[in-house]
Amino acid sequence: MVENTESESRKLLGRLREAMAGDVAGQARLDKITQLIADSMGTEVCSIYLFRDEETLELCATEGLNRESVHQTRMRIGEGLVGRVARTGKLINAADAPSARGFRYMPETGEERYTSFLGIPIQRLGEVLGVLVVQSKETRDYSSDAVYALEVVAMVIAEMTELGAFVGEGSAMSPLHQQSVLLKGTMAQEGAAEGHIWLHEPRVVVTNPIADDPHRELERLQEAVEELRVGVDKMLQVSSGGDKEQAQVLETYRMFANSKGWMRRMEEDIARGLSAEAAVEKEQSLARGRMAQVQDAYLRERLSDLDDLSNRLLRILTGQGRDTGAELPDDPILVARNIGPAELLEYGRKLKGIILEEGSVGSHAAIVARALAIPLVVRVGRITTEGLNGDHVLVDGDQGAVHLRPDDPVVNAFRDKIAMQAQAQERYTSIREKPAITTDGKRVKLMMNAGLMADLPSLQNSGAEGVGLFRTELQFLIHNKMPKRSELATLYQKVLESARGKRVVFRTLDIGSDKVLPYMKPTDEPNPALGWRAIRVGLDKPGVMRMQLQALIRAANGGPLSVMFPFVAQFEEYRQARKEVDKTIEREKRLGHVLPSSLEIGAMLETPSLGFAPLKFFEEVDFLSIGGNDLKQFFFAADRENERVRQRYDTLNVSFLSFIERIVERCDMSGTPLSFCGEDAGRPIEAVCLAAMGIRTLSMRPASIGPVKSLLMRVDLGEVRKLIADARHRGDQSVRPSVMQYLREI
Repeated sequence: MVENTESESRKLLGRLREAMAGDVAGQARLDKITQLIADSMGTEVCSIYLFRDEETLELCATEGLNRESVHQTRMRIGEGLVGRVARTGKLINAADAPSARGFRYMPETGEERYTSFLGIPIQRLGEVLGVLVVQSKETRDYSSDAVYALEVVAMVIAEMTELGAFVGEGSAMSPLHQQSVLLKGTMAQEGAAEGHIWLHEPRVVVTNPIADDPHRELERLQEAVEELRVGVDKMLQVSSGGDKEQAQVLETYRMFANSKGWMRRMEEDIARGLSAEAAVEKEQSLARGRMAQVQDAYLRERLSDLDDLSNRLLRILTGQGRDTGAELPDDPILVARNIGPAELLEYGRKLKGIILEEGSVGSHAAIVARALAIPLVVRVGRITTEGLNGDHVLVDGDQGAVHLRPDDPVVNAFRDKIAMQAQAQERYTSIREKPAITTDGKRVKLMMNAGLMADLPSLQNSGAEGVGLFRTELQFLIHNKMPKRSELATLYQKVLESARGKRVVFRTLDIGSDKVLPYMKPTDEPNPALGWRAIRVGLDKPGVMRMQLQALIRAANGGPLSVMFPFVAQFEEYRQARKEVDKTIEREKRLGHVLPSSLEIGAMLETPSLGFAPLKFFEEVDFLSIGGNDLKQFFFAADRENERVRQRYDTLNVSFLSFIERIVERCDMSGTPLSFCGEDAGRPIEAVCLAAMGIRTLSMRPASIGPVKSLLMRVDLGEVRKLIADARHRGDQSVRPSVMQYLREI
């Protein structure tokens, strides 16, 4: 039994350093580690289990169990006590292991019935890489000091695993960050891209987890923390008198940077044998573990602040970070946990693709990625820990997939796909100037979506007949304060001038849900997609709405103007917004400003309720645009952020097309122009069916106009409508099979 754990843990770490530095192969190094841990802890068994894949643990080294079972014994995550530690990331300290819940006896290892069990997760920054286990025949409840010593050792093993210390001759392990990996996420912007990873926040790799000189490590930590505090104080001085919320965040930073408890824990870690970097990372891992379990949004945000501070401190200690002299590759694929719109715009069109570990399909980053036409996959688990700067990567935005360090067959197939898409785009240039007229003589207008000035060149290059949706929220999202009316007017005027007389429909500020302005206090809502957003915000904050309307009117400069209000759920909301327009027009007239030559005020139909509004609504509104993305999720009660349900519902569902048909009929009765805007408008088969239901204007991303036009020019909408009617009569759930069969035959 170890009496003085502090000195013993330091001795143990010293011996670990020797094992790591020794000129031995990877497996021999692992074997040596299990031997010295068992010896130091006074236990019969020490074993190291590491993940082979996401679901499987493998016994990679042991002292005390049958050596022939190494690399043969495997278990599923959650299986037995070892599997439980791996699944939960929490240690298990059992004096009587056979009676513990989930215990599993593994006769293939040749183990005896060991009574006590201590399993420690081998983890780095919250990611579990394996499990460190010690076992004894005697009934033994391992002391807190013994547990601490093994936690420190487990962390060092994690660092060594990360650095590839166990890869080499005699090892069955593959080097980390060299294996080909397929990661699945959520498609947020279509397209395919090949390139090399550029980490937005480069990972700090701790190369010296064990301290040579604890006194020197304490000095290094104190110097780095002092530099950190000075940096935070400078940021506070710069922000003084500015944004209050930003100042509050920085005050929280300063509180953490001056936390005596945080400092004391890191000093204790160093005293027990860790280097300054490893001590910081140990505390960061604990904070991330707590963050994963906290439900309260405020506490999670504060723990996230501590995580960010730890990263800053690690960069100071190691000299690693953005300013390492590394240059952006020629084909950068940006990888980040998350990223704000302003930071993403700084990269601009240099990026070939974007991969985010967090994010959502409606996030700020997704809006910018769509505006820049850059393939984006979000919610790609482990990408920031799996990927390194310079890694070869393929981004499949169409499938929501990421191929990291792909094998040659995958690369070749992917390049064939990109080449076929490029060839198709070349073919579409021949019909760019032609109208989209079907074989039965129906004319369909194809418009493009936009949100940045950088989008406008696509208006000429794509063959779009105008801008069916210009998202105005980007200019609000990329600043830390409300933009000035004059700035917005200048931008909107440039947009209209760039359109060269083609129609531009400006959608008023669509914020809320997952689009929160950095200078607007976020509201804690249980379901923000159905909460205070879009026109609801505008009507509750009429000053912001008036300011934007004034900017739009002045930007028109005496020319035509089309404005559309988002997320209108009932007639009265449109009427209230229309009154604000009338008041603004009157005020502009009194001020002597030139008024638009014509003014169209429309609404986005994104909720099923508006489809059942009184006919008077359809008569009063100047035009309607169906917002397909939101309408579909509310129609099917299927959150488009939820991968479990979003793929279950098809736009070509007979019920949904019948609802679209009802809207078309009501617009025909009132003579109201109708368009469809959203992802489905840019999908050729869906676009054909929407046109068959009577929609004669579709708005989509510029790259989709060619494929949609090409297919429309080859079909008879009358025949497609008959196929839809027949499917409805038969009681089919979707018209997709019959429409696909028809398209194969034309």
